[in-house]
Amino acid sequence: MTALDDPIAIGGCLIRNRLYRAPVLEGAGDGPDAPEIYAEAFGANARSGVGLIIQGNSCVYPEGRSSAGMTLVDTREHALRLRPVTDAVHHGGGRIFLQVGHAGIYALEAWHSGFAARRAAPVLAVSKPRVHIKAALRGVPLNVLSTKEVYDFATATGRSAAWAREAGYDGVQIASSNAKFVHQFLSPYYNRRRDEFGGSLRNRARILEVIASRVHREAGDDFPLTVKIPMGEDAPPLAPHTTVDEGLELCRMAEAFGYDAITPVGLSVFPHASLARGAYPGEMLDVRSIRTRFEDALGGSRLKMAILRWGYKRAAKAYPFAPVWNRPFFTAAKEVVSIPVFAVGGIRSRTECDAILGADEADMVGIGRPFYAEPDLAERLLEDGDAHALCESSNRCVPAQQLGMKARCYNPRVAAMRKELEHRP
Repeated sequence: MTALDDPIAIGGCLIRNRLYRAPVLEGAGDGPDAPEIYAEAFGANARSGVGLIIQGNSCVYPEGRSSAGMTLVDTREHALRLRPVTDAVHHGGGRIFLQVGHAGIYALEAWHSGFAARRAAPVLAVSKPRVHIKAALRGVPLNVLSTKEVYDFATATGRSAAWAREAGYDGVQIASSNAKFVHQFLSPYYNRRRDEFGGSLRNRARILEVIASRVHREAGDDFPLTVKIPMGEDAPPLAPHTTVDEGLELCRMAEAFGYDAITPVGLSVFPHASLARGAYPGEMLDVRSIRTRFEDALGGSRLKMAILRWGYKRAAKAYPFAPVWNRPFFTAAKEVVSIPVFAVGGIRSRTECDAILGADEADMVGIGRPFYAEPDLAERLLEDGDAHALCESSNRCVPAQQLGMKARCYNPRVAAMRKELEHRP
C-alpha cells in the first residue's frame, strides 16, 4: 500500500514523497523581484517537506498571460533569472516543475485595459469564437493561428522547457486546462479548425503530440514532461464539449505521446471560479481598493463589472466546495494509463491523502491554495495523521490572483486560526 512519505520517480526525477504543491499563482509578476518572491514562498514549502512544487503558469510568448501576476519565460534570459527559485527549493530537499503555456483569447491583452493599450499584436486564437463569447471579444483583434504558427507555438514551448532545465527546474507541466490556450485546442467548444489540428479528438490532441516532440527535442528525452487533461467539460446547453470518455482517451494518448505523468481534472469551458470551487468572495469584491483595481482593468465599464460579479456568483452557486472533487476523474484515469496520475482538487486533509494513495486511486496528491495561509502545511500533513488544512475555500484569494496581487490568504478567520495554531504548545 502506497504511503504519503513513499518516494516516487516522475521520468528521471526522484521525488522524496507523494505530496505536491499544485500550481497556483504567487502574484510574483514579471519584475526584478519575481525570483525573490517565488524563492521565499517555495523555499518555505520545500523546507517543510513538500516533495514537489509545480510553479504556476508562466508564458512562452511576450504577450499572452491571463494575470498580471504571471511571469514570462519567453527568452533564455527571462528563464535563467529564476535560478534562485530552483536553488531555494533544492536546498530545502524538494523538486520543482515549471508550468508553461499561454492564455489565448483570455490573455490580458484581450480584457485588461492597461495591457490592451500596449498590445503589440492581435490576440492569439484557435478558431473564430462562438457566439457565447463573441460579444466579450468585440473590438479585440484576433489572430487565428495558421498551421505553421501552431508548430511555431509548440517550438516556443519546447525552447522555454529547455531554458527551464538550464535554470534548474526538474521538469515542466503543460498548462492545458482552465480554458488556457492548449485547452482551447483540445476542446471542441473552441476548436473549429479544419486542418490537422481540428476536427476529430485525435486531431485536436495533435497539439499535445507536437508539444511533446518539441520539448523532447529541445530539452531532452530525459527531462520530465507532464500535462493536465480536461475531462467532462461543463458547457452551455447543446454546445460541444469534451466528455469523460474523450478525456480518458486523451489520457491514453498523452501516455503514447511520451508524457511522464498526467493530472486529470473536471472543469468548465470557461475560465471562471469553478476551477477553485467554494464561496462567492463578495467581501473582497466590495473592498474599495479591489473594486477600483477591477474598474481600472475593465476600463470603467459598469457592464463588464456586473458580468464579473455575475460570473463569481454563478460559479459559487454551481460549483460549491466538495472534498476531493476530481476523484471520479483521476480514479478513472488511473485505470487506463501506466504512467503516474496526479490527484488535485479539494484535497485538504491527511486522511484524504491516505485514502487516495492507499486505494491506489492516484500516485501523488496535490494541494494548492491552502499553502497561501500555511507555507509549512506539509510538515503538519506528513507528521500528523489527523491534520487538516486551515483553508475555508472562501475564494477571497481568487480576485487578488486575477488582478496579479500578492498571493496570500485574505480570510481573517483563517489568519486567526493560523495564529492560534502557532501558539499551541
